[in-house]
Amino acid sequence: MFFLCLFILFNYFGETTGYSIKPDKNTTELMEDTNITLSCIYEGSIDSLHWYQQKPGSRPEFLIMIDEASKYVTKANPPFPRLSTKLDKIQKRVHLEISSAAVTDSAMYYCALRPTVTGNTRTLYKNPYCM
Repeated sequence: MFFLCLFILFNYFGETTGYSIKPDKNTTELMEDTNITLSCIYEGSIDSLHWYQQKPGSRPEFLIMIDEASKYVTKANPPFPRLSTKLDKIQKRVHLEISSAAVTDSAMYYCALRPTVTGNTRTLYKNPYCM
């Protein structure tokens, strides 16, 4: 039995723009081979929602994106086969679903309202989300 520890970050645009995104929960723990859903709540009218993963000592890596209007999903190339995303426009939530979670999934995860992997981490707000 192994516990996974994942963290979540989110990209915050600021109160003056009226757009923001934040994690639904601060902490979650899970066992290996279970399914897990990470969720973020967003505010404002947005175009797309992005999920990233960052392993220790590595740069953030794009995982998956969903278009708010069409719900069209764009996956990383190559895609991560056990990941999916869903959007709840009524409750303004975006979900990252990881099926059969493995110890190798332990990483920092974050949701964003726009592409964020630019090398500039000053736009990120860190908020631990341990699963």
